[in-house]
Amino acid sequence: MSAIETTGLTKYYGDTRGVEDLSLTVREGEVFGFLGPNGAGKTTAIRTLLGFISPTGGSATLLGRDVTDEAALIEAKRRVGYLPSNPGLDEGTTGRRLIRYHAALKGDERSDELLEAFDPPIDREIGEYSTGNKQKLALVLSFMHDPDLVIMDEPTSGLDPLMQERLYEFIEDEQARGTTFFFSSHVLSEVRKVCDRVGIIRNGELVAMEGVEELLDRSGKRVHVSVEETLDPADFALAGVHDLDAGDGDASFMFTGEYDDLLDHLRNYRVRDLEIEEAPLEDVFMKFYDDGPESESPPPETAAATAGGESDA
Repeated sequence: MSAIETTGLTKYYGDTRGVEDLSLTVREGEVFGFLGPNGAGKTTAIRTLLGFISPTGGSATLLGRDVTDEAALIEAKRRVGYLPSNPGLDEGTTGRRLIRYHAALKGDERSDELLEAFDPPIDREIGEYSTGNKQKLALVLSFMHDPDLVIMDEPTSGLDPLMQERLYEFIEDEQARGTTFFFSSHVLSEVRKVCDRVGIIRNGELVAMEGVEELLDRSGKRVHVSVEETLDPADFALAGVHDLDAGDGDASFMFTGEYDDLLDHLRNYRVRDLEIEEAPLEDVFMKFYDDGPESESPPPETAAATAGGESDA
């Protein structure tokens, strides 16, 4: 059974697209990265999966239960943890009291362990918390009932670098225990650390879905070469050369061609230095966000705000 499955899932706010024809499968036990910049439709998809908003079309299941069947969805959500991008915590109570409240609602299997791992100041009122401390408390609340599936929307928001690394290690340990993660993010540097596969969403539509390593392999390498001769862009009119910047004796470009062909070509020059490295994920990601007619469509969060819902992050 898939942990999450959508087929043609669509959500419109009036005439504005939130997500359209979204079809994906999240396998049990994997960390699936759901990627896109703010306003791409990530939160709309998550809120639809969790039953907070109703789809305009298509279908979706959460742990095998139809998200439009209220009774079935309630049963599924007993086994789901959810970390929203902006946790709405009661600022007039302490973290300890909120944990007790959540324990009464959904059970408490692991709060002591989680408090030791993330260490939010639970005896203070939440209104006094920093953004990072609110996020740490939200992490405890998301995992305390030991869910099978955890949906995380921008989970490292507000966390300092050390706590981010602790969270990555925690996710790795949880995955080893069999937990499935749906990991929504626009921070690409963290994706490779934790995700097995990624789906990239652009303006509400899925534009790619594959393994992280496959995505990087398909996107090629970043090459920088320095030679003694003066270079002209025409000197690198080779198959597989993209995003070329050449001048004087230096050239930088993305390369997706055959490396033997590149090395044969460089034998025509007196090479001073050559660097070939993996493309930054940011470069890979931006290939799906070049200028196009869709880039001018209104962002989904505008319509969500008009409809009285949360903005899409």
